[in-house]
Amino acid sequence: MYPFKTGSFAVHNGWYVAAFTDEIGEQLLARTILNKPVVMYRKDDGTAVAIGGRCPHRHFPLGQGERVGDEVVCGYHGIAFGPDGRCTRIPTQRGVPAVYRVPSYPLVEHGIWAFIWMGDADKADPALLPDLDDIGFNVNGNLAQPFFVEHVDGRYQLLNDNLLDLSHLAVLHRSSIGTPENASTPETIERSERQISCHRVMSNVDVPPVYPALGRMMKKIDRISGMTFHLPGFHAGIEQTRYPADDPRFAGQVIEDVRIFHAVTPETANSCNYFFAANSIDQSHLETMKNFLEPVIAEDKMATEEIEKMLRLVGENPDELLLKSDHNAVTARRMLQRLMDEERGGDPEAALPAKPSPADS
Repeated sequence: MYPFKTGSFAVHNGWYVAAFTDEIGEQLLARTILNKPVVMYRKDDGTAVAIGGRCPHRHFPLGQGERVGDEVVCGYHGIAFGPDGRCTRIPTQRGVPAVYRVPSYPLVEHGIWAFIWMGDADKADPALLPDLDDIGFNVNGNLAQPFFVEHVDGRYQLLNDNLLDLSHLAVLHRSSIGTPENASTPETIERSERQISCHRVMSNVDVPPVYPALGRMMKKIDRISGMTFHLPGFHAGIEQTRYPADDPRFAGQVIEDVRIFHAVTPETANSCNYFFAANSIDQSHLETMKNFLEPVIAEDKMATEEIEKMLRLVGENPDELLLKSDHNAVTARRMLQRLMDEERGGDPEAALPAKPSPADS
C-alpha cells in the first residue's frame, strides 16, 4: 500500500496516541485504531483502560454499550466484559466459555496523551514513549493544552510525510505561518534508530503574515523552526523567534518559544486521526494560538485528503519524482518499512520504498 510495499500498512509494535487524556472518562470512548475497534474508559479507581470494541457474539460495537462499574456491557444482548477483556456475564446462561473475551491493549497516560500499543503486549516498552523533557513538554514551565482531534480521510503516512517536510509552510501556509525561507533555508538533520530531527535556523527574515494579525509590528525576526519524528506516529515541533541581532533595542530577546505536538494514528487503510496540541508559558497565548492555527490544520487536512482522492483515481503505487526536500519523508518510510518487515519476519532489505530520484541532485 503506497507509499509502502505491497502487504504493508502500519507498525503494530509501537506507541500511538489513542486519545488526549481528558477525552477518557466514565463514558465509553470508541475509536478505530489500525483497523481494530477499541473502547477506552476509566475504571472506578481512575485508571484508563482500552479493550476491543467488537462484541464476539453478533459483532455489535461495544462503544454503543454502557459502562457499569469497571465493566463494559454490550448494548445488544447485555454481555459484559471486564477491563482485561474477559467476559464476566452472559444473561442467557450461567456459564461463561473461556474463549469468550475481547482483546485488551496496553494504555499509558503520558503527558496529555494516552498512548496505546496495538501489537504484541509483551513487547510494550514504556521506554519507547517520547521523553517529555526531550520533546520540550516541560520546557520553561510551559503549559500544554490539547487543541484539536481531527478525523482525516487519508492514509496516515500522507500526514506523516507532510510533517516531515516543513518546506510546504512556504506555500500551503503562506497566508499564515509560512515564509519563503521555510523552503529555501537548508536543514540540519539528525537521525537515530527511531527518530528523525530536522531544524532550520533563519536569520533576519520577514515575519510571517500572522504576526501583524496578532499585533506584533516588528518587520524582521530570527527564527528556529523544526520537528522531531518519533516513530511510528508522534511529531514534536519547535517554533522559536527572537528579535534579530541588529535590533537597536531588543537584540536577541525571545519573542516566542513554543512547542507544537502532532500525533498521527492510523485508523483504516485510508483514514487516520490527527491529534494537535501546543504549549506555552502564557495561557492566554495558547487560546490565541488555537484560533489562528485552526485554519492551518484545516489546510494540512485538505492537502492530505486531496492526495488520497488522487491516489484512488490513479491507483496504488504511482511513480514519484522525488526531490531533495523529500529526504526526511523517504527516510521515515524506509524506517517504518523496516519495522513492519521485522514484525512479519520478512527481509527488511527487500522491496523498500523508492530512493530519491535524480531530481534529488
